[in-house]
Amino acid sequence: MSIPIVRNVRELRTAVAAWRKEGPKVAVVPTMGALHEGHLSLVRAALERADRVIVTLFVNPKQFNSAADLAAYPRTEHEDAAKLAPLGAHMLYAPYGAEMYPDGFATNISVAGVSEGLCGAYRPGHFDGVATVVAKLFLQTGADLAFFGEKDFQQLHVVRRMARDLDIPIEIVACRTVREEDGLAMSSRNVRLSASERNAAPKLAEILVEAADRLTAGAPADDVLAEARQAILLAGYREVEYLELRSDDDLSPLEMASKPARLLVAAWLGDVRLIDNVSVPPKQGAAGVFAPAAAA
Repeated sequence: MSIPIVRNVRELRTAVAAWRKEGPKVAVVPTMGALHEGHLSLVRAALERADRVIVTLFVNPKQFNSAADLAAYPRTEHEDAAKLAPLGAHMLYAPYGAEMYPDGFATNISVAGVSEGLCGAYRPGHFDGVATVVAKLFLQTGADLAFFGEKDFQQLHVVRRMARDLDIPIEIVACRTVREEDGLAMSSRNVRLSASERNAAPKLAEILVEAADRLTAGAPADDVLAEARQAILLAGYREVEYLELRSDDDLSPLEMASKPARLLVAAWLGDVRLIDNVSVPPKQGAAGVFAPAAAA
């Protein structure tokens, strides 16, 4: 069993046009490869909602702030295709760089508001790169639905706003963060952690959950976040880029969990930057629980 791999827009659109003659609903799952169970859960969710599912694989240079980080990003197309085939996905769209950004490419999509602060403050231009490549993938595939994980929560907001503002007729489906058994949010970057770093990594989620419980109970964000930040550093992380309480619906900053919220973090463990988030419901007793293979 194998999955068809398509490299160019013409072949992609020809295939989708043939599907459309049968009237199926098409879904796309955008990825940069190095697939793990989190990605595969998105594919399964897409297969439940659509008749045809396209998984895209493109390591997008425009969303990297560091040439070293781009070079270090794992590229495992053969293994990725092998993981997708048994699931029943219908196509792996893995275009070459020149197919996405041909000579003379001069367009950049910038999404204001939700792209500012958090990762946007530490990765200048990152979300421009995300918005530009995702818009191209939406238009190239002509998909009806697109599936994204909630781990990249700010990215999810950027993609939603971009599609809405540009009137791209696609439904953005958010799927819960998938976690390892010890609570670490799954990420393609986790493979770069040393053995000792991997042992320390799950502390990030534990600290977030404890902080979310306190915020739901009504504790002021300043106190909770200061203590949580210190706890992350004591757990072995070398730097906390940000740890913030934001509104769930528009990412506006909050001083207390007075409405549905998210606690979002980016922190460095050795040379690996990890991000995570947990929900913070406004009612006590609803926060702080995540299943090993789901939650956030």
